[in-house]
Order: sequence, then structure tokens, then C-alpha cells
Amino acid sequence: MAKKSVASLQTGSKRLTKAIKMVKSPDTGAYTFVESIMTPEAVNDWLSKK
Repeated sequence: MAKKSVASLQTGSKRLTKAIKMVKSPDTGAYTFVESIMTPEAVNDWLSKK
């Protein structure tokens, strides 16, 4: 599973990060990309979840 933190985004006084995770489908075996925008502290927890 590949993972990468792509960009740091700033909105007002909050710093946000866009994270993209590649997930393999158990049915077809195809890979899909899941994107989420969150605080930098939450990125590692989000990436470690399946």
C-alpha cells in the first residue's frame, strides 16, 4: 500500500494537509485512491487505518 502526504493547505489560522492513500479492492484486486484533507497531526492515524 503506497502512501503519500501531498500538500500543505492553509485556511485562515488553521493548517491543513491533503493526504492520498492507495487502497487495493479485495474483490477485484484493483487499486483506488482515497483522498482526505485533515490536520497534520491526524495524517499518520488516517494512513495506518485500513
